[in-house]
Amino acid sequence: MLNLIKNEWMKIFKRPGTYVMIAILIVIISIVGTFSKYQEKDYKVDKKWEQTLQEENKALNQQMAQSRAKMEKQFLKKEIAINDYRIKHNLPPNEKYNVWSFVKDASQLIILAGLFTIIISAGIVASEFNWGTIKLLLIRPINRTKILASKYLTVLLFGLLMLAILFGFSTVLGSILFGMPEQAVPYLNYSNGVVTEQNIVTHLLVYYGYSSIDMIMLATMAFMISSVFRNSSMAIGLSLFLLFTGAQFTTLLSLKYSWAKYILFANTNLSQYFEGTPMVEGMTMTFSVIMLLIYFAVFQFFAFYVFKKRDVAA
Repeated sequence: MLNLIKNEWMKIFKRPGTYVMIAILIVIISIVGTFSKYQEKDYKVDKKWEQTLQEENKALNQQMAQSRAKMEKQFLKKEIAINDYRIKHNLPPNEKYNVWSFVKDASQLIILAGLFTIIISAGIVASEFNWGTIKLLLIRPINRTKILASKYLTVLLFGLLMLAILFGFSTVLGSILFGMPEQAVPYLNYSNGVVTEQNIVTHLLVYYGYSSIDMIMLATMAFMISSVFRNSSMAIGLSLFLLFTGAQFTTLLSLKYSWAKYILFANTNLSQYFEGTPMVEGMTMTFSVIMLLIYFAVFQFFAFYVFKKRDVAA
């Protein structure tokens, strides 16, 4: 298996397009860093932040008293609890912009890393058919399941590489442009009515992990389409369309229909259970994980079933 993965890895990095994608990611991170540095001069720390939070809590309490929506009340309750915790433990909400602030902002580029991973995923099987190399690959005395599994694992490794480049380069660039914070300010988690402190680096790693679920699921879907239809253009086109519009369409449907919670994109954002409110009332972390596993199993079943049954000469 390791030799198969190594072989697929070498195929990816023999393509000039792979280096172009990595270069584009690095250049865009640099551009974002430059703009953030330029805007830093307009950033001002509120010295009367305690008074500001107290006034904000008064407004939030009034809004919560008038609200009838359960999800909105939960969100407002969370904001009030975090503000109270900040006041009690002297943790200002608007510290000076630093490397970790930039790394958090740079996480918006995970969608770009996802785009590149989808492109690799969509072509890793279909390109073998297009180039005619699939015959040379399948006539080898190696189980087809292992061959396809090695390709999928290579896609995941490429996705992890893109995330590592994004996190690593944004950390280095952020340290150079904005410096390290004088005092490590923790991230505040809110769960079941309790506010807890979390190391900011740990939080960022977890946040990047949650934010990459969309990328992994769509890359898996692109991999399935590539294996079933042998068409990389279809796989790329459909996956990218859903990457940019799937969550928005699902949000619109969730406003009117409760069955929207069964759609893939209602469940890919697991951070909604920690940093927001569920898209549909009644959704839980366990429910979303189960739905993701079901979608993942369906994608993989079709990919492996069709690939194993396909005629080599096709």
